Amino acid sequence: MIEEKIKELGYEIPQAPKPVASYIPAIQVGDLVMTAGQIPFLNGEVKFTGQIGKELTVEEGMDAARLCALNCLSVIKDVIGDLDKIERIVKLTVFVSGIEGAGNQPKVANGASDFIVNVFGDNGKHVRAAVGVSGLPLNVPVEIEMIAQLKK
Repeated sequence: MIEEKIKELGYEIPQAPKPVASYIPAIQVGDLVMTAGQIPFLNGEVKFTGQIGKELTVEEGMDAARLCALNCLSVIKDVIGDLDKIERIVKLTVFVSGIEGAGNQPKVANGASDFIVNVFGDNGKHVRAAVGVSGLPLNVPVEIEMIAQLKK
């Protein structure tokens, strides 16, 4: 059902991105699955580069955040096999690379947050941190970590 809902919204779960350094993409601990930071990869390529407010608009940042959220779900699926095993999305941590003083991190993060709520409904409502940074790996504008709780 979750993947059907994602398709109804016009998206697909991409192939899980491979790590670009020394870490694992996601891990299950008890009834929680935590992801490593996921960047806007699609089919092995970085789809967005640059800083919000310089090379990219806030709207492009929101699109990048949505792709990061899809990648989080992808690596979670690799661990649990089926996204329908997710009870709820607990937390997103959204890192946004933007120009100094812009303060647009919450709006960029809404690209991911709104998408997750559209997919999971009330069970997609989550706590969140939206953090501004001066740079991210591979010059991407957004990186997201996700924590999901699994059904009992």
